Amino acid sequence: MQISSRFTIAMHIFAACDYFKDTQKVTSQFLAGSVNVNPVIIRKIMSQLRDAGLINVQRGTGGITLTRDPEDITLLDVFKAVDSVDDEQLFHFHENPNMNCPVGRNMHNVLDSRLDEVQKAMEDKLASMTLAEVFADTHKYADGEDS
Repeated sequence: MQISSRFTIAMHIFAACDYFKDTQKVTSQFLAGSVNVNPVIIRKIMSQLRDAGLINVQRGTGGITLTRDPEDITLLDVFKAVDSVDDEQLFHFHENPNMNCPVGRNMHNVLDSRLDEVQKAMEDKLASMTLAEVFADTHKYADGEDS
């Protein structure tokens, strides 16, 4: 099981938009080249980010702007915006445990609260990280300060 790659693609989009904002027209085509995916995927994710109120997109000009300061957008905001997990559940429970089995009929009782705790810990950690931190690290590594 994996979390959807939409989250890491969205983070790549944000980082590239910030890094190239003063030197490059940042279009979906340009971003697709950086991420190495089809531009349709970039446009779909940008649409999700726009619908979540994280970015504004100016058609034709390649203008992508944040709706808030990077310090005020958390990685959890991005994670939720791009539907990184189905039904807001990180763990997908197997469909049909055997209810005639004492283990099968009790697996939800055994695991649900533990899995919820793991998901909450991950979400709390994502909520403590901001785009500003990602942007700073992107510049640090892309500019060769700590390659």
